[in-house]
Order: sequence, then C-alpha cells, then structure tokens
Amino acid sequence: MVAGETLVAGEGEAGLRLDAFVLSRIPTTTRAFVRDALASGAILLNGRAALKGARVHAGDRVDVGELLEAADNRPAPDSSVRPDVVYDDGSLLAVDKPAGLPVQPLSPRERGTLVNGLVAWRPSLAAVGDEPLAAGTIHRIDAGTSGLVLVAETGAVFSAMRRAFAERRVEKTYLALVEGRVARPGAVSGELVHDPRESRCRMVPRESLPAGLPPVRALFAETSFRPLHGAGPNTLLEVTIRTGVTHQIRAQLSQTGHPIVGDVLYGARPTPAAPEGTFRLHSLAAAFDHPVNGRGVRIAAPPPAWAGMVSRPCAT
Repeated sequence: MVAGETLVAGEGEAGLRLDAFVLSRIPTTTRAFVRDALASGAILLNGRAALKGARVHAGDRVDVGELLEAADNRPAPDSSVRPDVVYDDGSLLAVDKPAGLPVQPLSPRERGTLVNGLVAWRPSLAAVGDEPLAAGTIHRIDAGTSGLVLVAETGAVFSAMRRAFAERRVEKTYLALVEGRVARPGAVSGELVHDPRESRCRMVPRESLPAGLPPVRALFAETSFRPLHGAGPNTLLEVTIRTGVTHQIRAQLSQTGHPIVGDVLYGARPTPAAPEGTFRLHSLAAAFDHPVNGRGVRIAAPPPAWAGMVSRPCAT
C-alpha cells in the first residue's frame, strides 16, 4: 500500500460506510487509526473531506492520504521469539513472558519483543486492538517483570477486557520477592505521579514532590500484600491489585521500605541474583468474568523458580 494511493469502490462495496471501506481495503490498520485520519481530513471522498459515517457508491474515489503511511505501522513478525502460551480458548489467550523481554516494540522496525513473537505465531493478532504496535495485548507488564500477559483474539474481546480493566473488575495477583522481613499483611494506597526530576520513568507519591514544580497528572493506585514465606534476608509476598498505574507495585512496595529485589530504580541493592534490567516481580494470575460467556475465570502463569512455590493450574 503506497501512501497517497486512490482506492476506487467497486459494485460489491456500494453502501459501505467510508471507515468500513477503508478498513476492508487496508486490513493492517485499525478502526481507531482510520477514525483519527478521517477526523483530521487525511482521507478524502471524491476529493472532499468526509465523515466516517459517509457511504461509498460504486466508482467513488477514496484518497487515503499521507497519514495512512502508518497503516503499515504493524509489528514485524519475529519467529525467534516463541510465546509460551498458557491459555487459549479461541477468543482470549494468555502467555507467560520471561523477565527481560519487552511486551511490545516502540517502532515497526524493532524486533525481539513478545508482540513480535505473537504476530509471527498468529498473524491475525496484528489487526486486533486500537494500537497498531500492541497486536491485541490487553495490558502491559514491565520488561523486567515476568509472567502473565493477556491477549485478545478479537476486537470485541479486546474492547470488553479493556473496559473491565478500566472499571477495576480484573483482580491481578503478583509474586514479589522484597528486601527485608515483612511480618504481616498490609496495603498502600495514594496518588502516584511521574517524578519530573527523573529522566527515567519513575513513579513517586504525589505528596513527595517539592512545592513549585509544574503540575503533573496524578493517578490513584492501591496495592495489597501478604507475606508467604521468608527467603533468607528477603520475604516472598503475594500482591493483589485492581488499579493499573505504571510501576505501582514497584513504587508502593518501595514506600513500605521493602523494595523488590533487584529493582535498583526503586531503591533496591544491586544483586547478581537478579540480572541487570530484571527484578523479582512476577505476574502470577488474573481473575475476571470471561468477556464471551460471563463465567468467572482465573488464569495463571506458573510461578518462577525464585519463588520456591508449587505450580498451580493455569485456568479455573
């Protein structure tokens, strides 16, 4: 597909909405991207800007415009990354991501991420979701975190699951090995903000910022935890969250004085036990009502070796 190419509607396409017509001709793009391109005037119908609800007639000429260069902004397949699939029911799948592997690429040229492996294994995922480089991934975990990542196999499931996450109807369980001994369960809640004094993405409590800094967006986060067992000078915690703020577990456990082992960004000591760029945090499970049949489901990834736990079934 060349940017600026003109599409001509055929007899069999007469009556299609303009956005549906463009999507059918350029299946590698997304509905959200076409919507934005129409709103910006980048797509013309017979030489004039048109709304997405416009209907095409046989012989109509649709100029897709320069902005649809990003129609090819899809993740490149990379068969060297083999997704470890732990659940797949035809509408929703879950993979166990190793620590150190990013979830998605930052550009179409980047390879070596989980998403690159997913689209090599199942090419249809490239058209799912509202972000061209996300390929149906419903949520993200940090590159340094291991464990469960949920992936939608259809647009309807993607939308339903994103709503469930936004409405805090998904309970996520993690395992975290933290420095020090934690004797009892606890919880941390409050607003987190990106620290504007830090070039890396580092989240801090809103109240910790000194006065006089420019306003930053604050997001409420709540993290609950309970100790499972001690491991030398450290403690293995089961952590539960319903909010999904960037780095919330890492930041809020650090607030308790017990940073995650290996997480030097949040105050942990460097350690060879956690290779550089990884730390002892594992996305263990997610519990929610299935978007297709409405039944409660809990999908889990096997616990990592460092947790010293017995594996549980991946779905119940």
